[in-house]
Order: sequence, then C-alpha cells, then structure tokens
Amino acid sequence: MRVAIALAYDGTNYLGSQIQKESDNTIFGQVNKVLSKLGIDSKTVASGRTDRGVHASGQVFHMDLPPFWKDLQKLRLVLNQTLPSSIRVKSIKMVDAEFHARYGAKKRVYRYVIKESAINPFLNNYVTFLDSVNFERINENIKLFIGEHDFKHFMKMGSDVNSTTRVIYRAFAYKHKGYLILNFEANGFLRSQIRLMVGALLYLDAEKIQAKLESKINHKLKPAPANGLYLSKIKY
Repeated sequence: MRVAIALAYDGTNYLGSQIQKESDNTIFGQVNKVLSKLGIDSKTVASGRTDRGVHASGQVFHMDLPPFWKDLQKLRLVLNQTLPSSIRVKSIKMVDAEFHARYGAKKRVYRYVIKESAINPFLNNYVTFLDSVNFERINENIKLFIGEHDFKHFMKMGSDVNSTTRVIYRAFAYKHKGYLILNFEANGFLRSQIRLMVGALLYLDAEKIQAKLESKINHKLKPAPANGLYLSKIKY
C-alpha cells in the first residue's frame, strides 16, 4: 500500500533533508532509521530536498507500506512517539500506486521570514533578523521573478540539473504581526534559488536583479541565511 506522508520539521540541527552516506543526521536519515525499527524498509521519496538549516511545515514524501501496517493513525502515533521532537508527522494518507511525491508535484510553495529588529536569541534559528528592511522596494522588485526565467545565476554552484529554467507563478511580500513574509510559488526551485532571490531583493536594485535574470551581468550575490526559509506546501 502506497502512502503519502506530510511532514513538518525544524531543520536547525540537521545537515539538510536528503539522506547522506556519511551521516544519519539529516531529516530523512532520522525518518528512515525510525521506519526501519518498525519493520518498514521501503524507499522514502520526498517532494524535494531542503538545505541545512531550512525548515518545513509541509514537506511530503511517499513510500510503500508492508501489509502488516494497515492502521495509518496508529502508525502516525508511533512515528511521532519515536521520531525526534524536531520532526513531526502531520498526516498519513493512502494514495494510488502511481503517486510520486516528487514528479507528481505541480507547485511548490516556500516562505521566507524576516524581522526588522535586533536579534532575538529565542527566535534566531527561525527568523532572519535585519537592522533595516526596505519593504516598499522588496514589495515591488519581488514581482520581477514572476514568470518563466532561466535562473542559472540564482543557484548554488555545482548543482547538477538538466535545465535551469523554472516558472514562478506567484511571488509577493506582506507584513504579518511585525514580520515581513516573502512568498514564492513555482513548478520547482534550484538549489539555494530562493535564498539567492531573497538576497537579491535585500541587497540589489531592480536593474541589477533584471540583469541577472536576463543573464546580462552576473552580479555577485550572497544568499540569505537558511534559518528564515520554510517549505510550506506541495500542491498536487
């Protein structure tokens, strides 16, 4: 039986979400270790990867359950009792045998959280604190990313992809209870693409952002910190 599992996690102390040979200190390293203890050795396939320090409130993965695990609510309860408290299973649903968490995803939604203030040590792992933020400029320039673009200058070097073209359906900024939220919805994202786009919004003007999008000039750009980034939803 194939199931889709919605996952939330605090990525602060993990080396990203993807399984690594050198360490099990990743999100799915921990998930697979617990599944193995429960007699579940089938492959877990995630909707996508998140980098070190990035969080998720709506990651999705699929796997095939062995016949003896029929009670999905019990499985959810046992997983949440066994997993580290920084990783929570939100739901487990039965899906068609052809369902694929990665290739079946039509849209991916990320949010980036910023606060214009001195650093709060209790929130520093989850919010990017800045001395000053030009909301009006960000609110206007974020629209430049909407549409189909070649994002080759907005990805981490060494990325192995067939195409660097992505379609961003929605990109907007808004304020909520003293926080600045940047929202991005696309058919997919390159490695570190969102952090580099946020970095561009924070430190480049519209002309330079446009030049990078059109591959005219590759202005040097520092990615925004990982701690403010959240994978919030996968749409199928």
